[in-house]
Amino acid sequence: MIATDEAGVFSAQLLNPADADDSVLLDRLRQDSRIEFTDHRAELLKCLRLLCPSPDADILSEPTSWAYYPWRRAVVGVLGPRAYRALRLDRNRHLITVAEQDRLNGLRIGVAGLSVGHVIAHTLAAQGLCGTVRLADFDDLELTNLNRVPATALDIGVNKAVVAARRIAELDPYIHLDVMTAGVTPESLSDFLEDIDIVVEECDSLDMKVMIREAARERRLPVLMATSDRGLVDVERYDLEPDRPILHGLLGQVDASLLASLPSRDKLPYMLSHINAAQTSPRLIASLVEVTNTLSTWPQLAAEVTLGAAAVAEAVRRIGLQQPLRSGQTRIDISQALDDVAEPPARIDVQRLHEEPADDEQLDGTPTEPVAAVAQAAMRAPSGGNAQPWHVEAQANSVVIRLAPECTSMMDVGFRGSAVAIGAALFNARVAAAAWNVLGPTVWKTDDVTCPLEVALRLDHGGDAELADLYQPMLRRETNRHLGVSEPIGAETVALLHDVARREGARLCLLQAREDIEKVASIFAAADRIRYLTPHLHKEMISELRWPGDEPADTGIDVRSLELDPAELAVLDVLRRADVMAELAQWNAGEALGDEVRKRIRASSAVAVITVHGHELIDFACGGSAVEAVWVVAQRLGLAVQPISPVFLHAVYRDEIVELSPSFATELQNLHADFRQLAGTRNDESQVLVLRFAHARGASVRSKRRGLILK
Repeated sequence: MIATDEAGVFSAQLLNPADADDSVLLDRLRQDSRIEFTDHRAELLKCLRLLCPSPDADILSEPTSWAYYPWRRAVVGVLGPRAYRALRLDRNRHLITVAEQDRLNGLRIGVAGLSVGHVIAHTLAAQGLCGTVRLADFDDLELTNLNRVPATALDIGVNKAVVAARRIAELDPYIHLDVMTAGVTPESLSDFLEDIDIVVEECDSLDMKVMIREAARERRLPVLMATSDRGLVDVERYDLEPDRPILHGLLGQVDASLLASLPSRDKLPYMLSHINAAQTSPRLIASLVEVTNTLSTWPQLAAEVTLGAAAVAEAVRRIGLQQPLRSGQTRIDISQALDDVAEPPARIDVQRLHEEPADDEQLDGTPTEPVAAVAQAAMRAPSGGNAQPWHVEAQANSVVIRLAPECTSMMDVGFRGSAVAIGAALFNARVAAAAWNVLGPTVWKTDDVTCPLEVALRLDHGGDAELADLYQPMLRRETNRHLGVSEPIGAETVALLHDVARREGARLCLLQAREDIEKVASIFAAADRIRYLTPHLHKEMISELRWPGDEPADTGIDVRSLELDPAELAVLDVLRRADVMAELAQWNAGEALGDEVRKRIRASSAVAVITVHGHELIDFACGGSAVEAVWVVAQRLGLAVQPISPVFLHAVYRDEIVELSPSFATELQNLHADFRQLAGTRNDESQVLVLRFAHARGASVRSKRRGLILK
């Protein structure tokens, strides 16, 4: 039979000052000198308001209450139920999300046996895994129970179920508590299981263990049990397997009525069959031999009981959230785990990585003849993720640059990013050819089904003084990812950069106003977050990075070139994990993922957007030449240059945005439109690349390149 608690024996009396009867009782309690009042409501409300994000207005305005604990002779000021729960469980987020907390708050848990069950019930309540707890035990707390039950000497002689209920009520006065001080009996079993979602069975009696399971199976209720030796946990999903045998069939065909008729000695084989004596700790088996001789009863340790509570709590969480959990037995053997203590595997030493710069870019040495010089110059061009999406072929009288489709990525929409790289490579080749006085015409080819874009630079006897003057600056061009400072750029420099872009058939938009730079920072930060949270984009982004020992070392981005400090490198190492990104995506969180690009753009002197007329690959290649020209000249004039193009940059059509990130397509489309508007990009124009300009020292590391194969 379930006990009521009108006298406040095991649950708190919640008193509303606005209620007339409650107000009278509160006044009477205040007049009693034996009753202590504690009121931290103002401080609790302050803490509630400081939560991030701030709770909804209806939670913040929820009326407070008083909780009266008669056994403590204490009255405590508490927040309202939703506010109390929000603040108490805030440290659960995001290990358990708010939405998951709300679902788990509806669970009703029945716990039979309140020694081990006490720790389990309190753990479930503390973790917010239930809204109702039904506690059943006929026994009173004894001093020998205090080796594992987290009660006190003041609780000795009190019913175990009442002790557990009081401790939970003092933790959270809003958890509904039912108490059965006569324990679970054949007569009260139906009451115990009424309206329960999950059963936790921790009885001492083997026949009662079986009886509870038989009844739970009839009602299709899952049963969980922790046995305090080597972390043994039983999961029986009768909710999913209504015909499942009791205790996994380990007891054979025996039922509760037969077990009840057996003397204790004859129950021992069934008990040993369940716990698997071969895997049970030798000390427990040896102790069983001594029960009634040198031991009074079965020994249990607090650490094992606590471990079992942790395992049951995780099982309850999974069942409550309908996450995978199959029936069966498992052991969480801490002793064995400590026997297996070993040296941890070697990890990346980010401090040492930060202190030891990588080797500089290596090509095939200083060229001694023009064909090699032109080809090597082409291969020094920048490309997205340093993918080098080209095949450079040095022939007798020409250098041919072919787009390599196998080097594409999701962000290389329609090979447009590769086309930009081809254009940059062509510019470098023209500069080198001019410097060696072998500059000739260029011939484009776009009709080869195996190669979307190809350009040949004929080597002749031509020259171009302006191009030749850029040869050494072109060879020194680098991606500079130092944060730098946002000092203004002089008007003459701005005018020159515009002219350079125009000479290559492109248009330069230079955003310098702090308001505009702040808008770019917000747009790109949001786009970077989407790149992290979209699985295939995240995978590609991480695959571009090269940590020490990674192969291939002659492509990709050396992490040392990111100019991150040790703490930032350590964070980057964590952000490589796809499972972490999946959790953030599920929560629609991860705003901090855009912080790095936001910080860099805010430190910029200007943000340069290079655009071209048209949307064909040749148009993007033309833009690539302009990008490289602007980059080389800007660096020559003392600016640090870094490409910071967002994921949406080379998407021209709506379906391309959707393909990039189906889950974030609408947001990405809006960001795309916002940035085009901010940069003043016309409908008939394509955005080719975005560069950030800052004032900073030289790059620590330059990207490596594949070697040149001469034919």
